[in-house]
Amino acid sequence: MASTAAPSLARSLRRWDLVGVVLNGVIGAGIFGLPSKIFSLTGADSIFAFGACAVCVSTFVLCFAEVASRYSGTGGPYLYARETYGPTVGFTVGWLVWIARLTSFAANSNLLPAYLDLLFPGAGSGVPRVLILTGIVALLALVNIRGVRLAADASNTLAIGKLLPLAVFIIAGLLFLDPARFSFTMSPGYRPLTQSLLLLVYAFTGFEMAVIPAGEARKPERDLPRALLMGMATVVAFYVLIQVVCIGTLPGLAASQRPLADAANHFLGTWGAVMITVGIVISLAGNLNVLVLAASRVLFAMAENGELPRRLQQVHPRFRIPVSGVLWTSAAMLALTLSGTFIYLVTISAISRLVTYIVTCSALPVLRRRTTAPKAAFRMPAGVAVSLIGIVLALWLLSNITLREARDTALATAAGLCIYVFTRIFRSQRS
Repeated sequence: MASTAAPSLARSLRRWDLVGVVLNGVIGAGIFGLPSKIFSLTGADSIFAFGACAVCVSTFVLCFAEVASRYSGTGGPYLYARETYGPTVGFTVGWLVWIARLTSFAANSNLLPAYLDLLFPGAGSGVPRVLILTGIVALLALVNIRGVRLAADASNTLAIGKLLPLAVFIIAGLLFLDPARFSFTMSPGYRPLTQSLLLLVYAFTGFEMAVIPAGEARKPERDLPRALLMGMATVVAFYVLIQVVCIGTLPGLAASQRPLADAANHFLGTWGAVMITVGIVISLAGNLNVLVLAASRVLFAMAENGELPRRLQQVHPRFRIPVSGVLWTSAAMLALTLSGTFIYLVTISAISRLVTYIVTCSALPVLRRRTTAPKAAFRMPAGVAVSLIGIVLALWLLSNITLREARDTALATAAGLCIYVFTRIFRSQRS
């Protein structure tokens, strides 16, 4: 293993900081648009679709909670795969984690000008769009360069900023529910239900970003499992209640393009729609911030183990963060965002996430049997059974991808492995 660069990363992330990363990692733009689509597929039973997806994703979350409680280093899924299956599998997983973060950033950041266009007409196209996106990436890079404490404080502020309008939406909306809109007389078929679950997985994932900067957490073995469980419990409660309010207050929900804004406008008036629009912008900003944080740390972890150029493992002596990792990640995110090719890569992002989930779930029983593995601070009841269920669910989700999507994901993986082989050869010759 390569020697660790000095100075080291600063361990300043607290449990509530990690909860904030979970909330910002999961709650992006999906929940602001999906309620209408899921309702069009399953009707009032969409409430149960949200619950079913929460149960599915909980298998992944629980596996991550136990495996994360064994390690205090940076890298998350990359670290777990490397420690369990060796450096080649570890790098493959790490590379897929990085690709998933880049494509997610590109997709979500392009939504920001579209929503800002509702408040400031003309912001969603042409030169204003390019300037807005460039400014967003530059600002987020600067925040992350100035230290993990500033990035965490920004994450916490944005997490609160996104939850407040959603809480107002839920509390006010529950007072205007029309019980007649909750009709469960017709059960949805298998295909509409599976389509709903596949769509909802996108809205429920992203929690794994909290485990990646574990090397900057004060007590990662203890705090990460609790942060994952607390953060996801909050997400599930908000999501289910949001769907209840949308169904119970918005006539014509299935046809709405902006269900939360339309519902808020229906029972709160124009200011309610503006509140939700502002909430979307804040939600996206929080999501983008933690994407930069997580992606740059994956590069740092791989470079630290000699699998990427040494420059990516260098830590700034004052701010104690991997500056090169932040800059290279931000540059790649900006290029992908401005290229306009991000739409198709969103699918590759989802595939990449599911692969990392499979590897982490499979690591749980392996590490339990391995006597030399670090002791787990959190041990899940029926952990092996839950991990097997998680693997089966992820494989089922992957079975719905096309050959083209599988091919392109394989090509992206192969490109990363070429970099891995070249770097290992180059560094071994220089040592």
